[in-house]
Amino acid sequence: MLKRNISRINQAMGLPQRSSSNNKPPKHGNNNSSSDPHPVNTKTAPISDHVRAKSTEDVQYKSWVGEHPSALHSFDQMMKVAKGKKIVVFLDYDGTLSPIVDDPNSAFMSDEMRAAVREVAKCFPTAIISGRSREKVKEFVQLSNVYYAGSHGMDIMAPPRPVKSCDGNTPTVVMDKKGTEVLFQPAKSFLPAIQKILTELEEETAKIKGAMVEDNRFCVSVHFRHVKDEDYQILEEKVRSVLENYAGFHLCWGKKVMEIRPTIEWDKGHAVEYFLETLGLSNSDVLPVYIGDDRTDEDAFKVIQRRGQGYPIVVTSIPKETKASYSLIDPSEVLTFLLRLARWRKSSSSSRSLNQIWGVAN
Repeated sequence: MLKRNISRINQAMGLPQRSSSNNKPPKHGNNNSSSDPHPVNTKTAPISDHVRAKSTEDVQYKSWVGEHPSALHSFDQMMKVAKGKKIVVFLDYDGTLSPIVDDPNSAFMSDEMRAAVREVAKCFPTAIISGRSREKVKEFVQLSNVYYAGSHGMDIMAPPRPVKSCDGNTPTVVMDKKGTEVLFQPAKSFLPAIQKILTELEEETAKIKGAMVEDNRFCVSVHFRHVKDEDYQILEEKVRSVLENYAGFHLCWGKKVMEIRPTIEWDKGHAVEYFLETLGLSNSDVLPVYIGDDRTDEDAFKVIQRRGQGYPIVVTSIPKETKASYSLIDPSEVLTFLLRLARWRKSSSSSRSLNQIWGVAN
């Protein structure tokens, strides 16, 4: 009774109340009945290693983007330089026009991406240079107004008829027997050995769960995305054991894939040079744009850098060593860039369709 009376007197005089020993401070986050609208967090939550790593990655990526700025953010500046020049577009396929998927046979491009590439090809000469076989990438893309190069540029389908260069001359090209397309295959003499390698690899890797052998015409790919970590070393040893029996071939790596290729002086960079020459676009007023995500695209980036004019653009969401000048994060940004490129062309020029100029069918 005495305590209650003292409490009432204190309250009437405006003095602070003494807390009972049973009253606990409100728990942070869950108790909304506290009279204090800003409860103090008396214990700071520890920062997890994952948060620290993510923060470090963000800082590293921002620093990397400073050296390889976004092609979307830099688009207006890039097009100011491109104005008055002849643009030609080169595109990788996997990881650029389509996402990287678990099943290589299911790397389909979206209808939106296909429409964007179609529009770009109406505005500029456009070629797709892939590590896939030329037939496979053409089957994926399903467009007839672009040029195709498979096997990292070792299997090229050039213009269906000679294209006049800007000086009016007609470059020399070799037509196939049907006269429907120009085929350039610098590794053709390796085909018999490649078929043997393909057969042996299929036999040697058949018992390794998750391994997949792909015939890419002028190179053989061994996918290991679904191979267990403990089985990878066995798989690599088997691939190397097959390779030892064939001189003139070498082993290289891509994203979750090993590839056996002919050892010749030819790569995606040479394919870019071949297209530019064949299309009559090797002059100084030509500005090549190359978009790719793979290490094999670096050879094309180097060629454009040596020309001193053009836009090599790497597709990546993480920092990586590259010769590219600009970057895009993923295929969705590639889609946006291509759409902007086509719109820029249509809005900045009322010239004739490239279908008429270059003789490319829709």
